[in-house]
Amino acid sequence: MPSPDAFPATFAALKEILASLSPPLVVAADTDGRYEAHTPPMPGYPDGLFVAAVRQGKSYVSFHLMPIYLYPDLLDDLPDALRKRRQGKSCFNFSAPSQIPQAELAALTRAGFERVRRDGLPPRAPAPPSVV
Repeated sequence: MPSPDAFPATFAALKEILASLSPPLVVAADTDGRYEAHTPPMPGYPDGLFVAAVRQGKSYVSFHLMPIYLYPDLLDDLPDALRKRRQGKSCFNFSAPSQIPQAELAALTRAGFERVRRDGLPPRAPAPPSVV
């Protein structure tokens, strides 16, 4: 059973990975249990685009990394230490700092952000007309 006592240190370790990329990533949220990073403004995304977040929950601390959802080939060489922590398509869960493969997760995060920055994304579709 995970010990919630380790969650603040786990959160801090995961937050450090994202904070090391700011700038160029923009911090969109920074609270005790949530840290969120976006791209700088880009065409079609004047407020930036969500890239990653750390969220402290009841059972674990989550590291959400959207570029792996957009570019699944980033996971082709995913180390086993990260693969076993993966939940869903773009999330990794940890309950203690010792479970975090810092260098590998940082490299994956950097690669994901660089891919978004290099390839860009299609502009947002225009909003449908209002029906009155």
